[in-house]
Amino acid sequence: MTVEFEDGYAAERLFNQGFSYTYDDIIFLPHYIDFPTDAVSLSTNLSRNIPLSIPCVSSPMDTVTESYMAAAMAALGGIGIIHSNMPPSHQAHMVRSVKSRRVPILSNPVFKSPDSRIVDHFDDDSLPCVLVTESGTAKSKLLGYVFKSDWMSLSDKDAKLVDYMRAADSTISVPWSYDLAQIDAYLKKEERDFVLLEEGGEVLDVITKQEVERVKGYPKIGKGSVGSDGKWMVGAAIGTRESDKERVEHLVKAGANAVVLDSSQGNSIYQIEMINYIKRTYPQLDVIGGNVVTMNQAQNLIKAGADGLRVGMGSGSICTTQEVCAVGRGQATAVYKVSSIAAQSGVPVVADGGISNSGHIVKALTLGASTVMMGGFLAGSTEAPGTYLYKDGYRIKKYRGMGSLEAMTKGSDQRYLGDTAKLKIAQGVVGAVVDKGSILRLLPYTMQAVKQGFQDLGATSLQSAHDLLRSKTLRLEVRTGAAQVEGGIHGLDSYEKKAF
Repeated sequence: MTVEFEDGYAAERLFNQGFSYTYDDIIFLPHYIDFPTDAVSLSTNLSRNIPLSIPCVSSPMDTVTESYMAAAMAALGGIGIIHSNMPPSHQAHMVRSVKSRRVPILSNPVFKSPDSRIVDHFDDDSLPCVLVTESGTAKSKLLGYVFKSDWMSLSDKDAKLVDYMRAADSTISVPWSYDLAQIDAYLKKEERDFVLLEEGGEVLDVITKQEVERVKGYPKIGKGSVGSDGKWMVGAAIGTRESDKERVEHLVKAGANAVVLDSSQGNSIYQIEMINYIKRTYPQLDVIGGNVVTMNQAQNLIKAGADGLRVGMGSGSICTTQEVCAVGRGQATAVYKVSSIAAQSGVPVVADGGISNSGHIVKALTLGASTVMMGGFLAGSTEAPGTYLYKDGYRIKKYRGMGSLEAMTKGSDQRYLGDTAKLKIAQGVVGAVVDKGSILRLLPYTMQAVKQGFQDLGATSLQSAHDLLRSKTLRLEVRTGAAQVEGGIHGLDSYEKKAF
């Protein structure tokens, strides 16, 4: 005689009770393990036509994703979405910067003409040298370089560069296609402290021996996210205004693999018209619509032709949309509901917001998302824009919501449909986060924790997790406040928390 057990809830039952659940509100019950952790595959799709090795996307926020972050994300097998709080030409330049590299190291080379002077460029500690070209731009013949030590030893700081620069020779540069191992070997062979990456006579970057040694110390980086053009994949955010059609043109010419329509509430005539325009004008370009949190919102954007959906409204740590506007949804419920309808059309879902730890990533992916978009999780890292400051003995970096008044002054009020409003209402705040180190170390360890979570669920892949959930094999429960306390660190006088 077989005895049937009723243990936990199926997702369909749990999420149809009229409650708005966050990730911390729910917990999955463990399933059966018959495979090792290394058997878990986290490969996935950002959108219909963009495959990724890991389900990680950096958010298009001006304190999270610019070219440095996007390059590192691509190197790890994820993808970065460059924010649009800048002129279209500047954003397109960042896209080109990412796609013109093969190592997750970016610097900002300073170019000068022979007759110019340095002034104060060496105030930037990351600069190993200033490069001297015929015209003072990257697209010009390289003549020489000036080390910081050379400039500091000068008695006449106003001297022309041509008078004391070191002449460039054939050993100073290598092709842009060199990977980290090749650059490392070349630096050792030539006994150099730095080398230039060059393509078609144009200097793209300055790679120092110190930076190579730093990156070598992180977990091994694989092939990364490489497109059909053989270059790293990168996405970019756009708005829904008429002027954004020009922005899209810039981004397509720069080689962007996808555009993300950046709106806090994506179910609008403006977004639907923009999706229609892009799919008609650039059919090869993947478009990710959003943000959405309901099935009806999702269905409208899918019908318009969206290749992916961004899910989340007011769930970010610096977002106040739910508080200010009284709209939104708990992120766990939103991801499950939208994924349920999107799966029927084969449209991948990006779970955007609310990610504070690896457990949240496991929950988002298992509930139906194909990727997670991270802002605060990556903010404060080495690759995030901004400079470090010190507060109470900690290194910190600024992190602000795109709905904050500070960000809106740069143009982000478009995403809240408020750029034409006379009165600006904030839907985000400005804060700071503690230094997290490099994402080249943070994300590999985080992905290993996610794999262990999938193993406990008995899922060898994202698709396997989705199938187990929809077949009602995976069960869930709601956690009480006491259960959430019990499931975290408690009962200690003091402790030191290290994730890895």
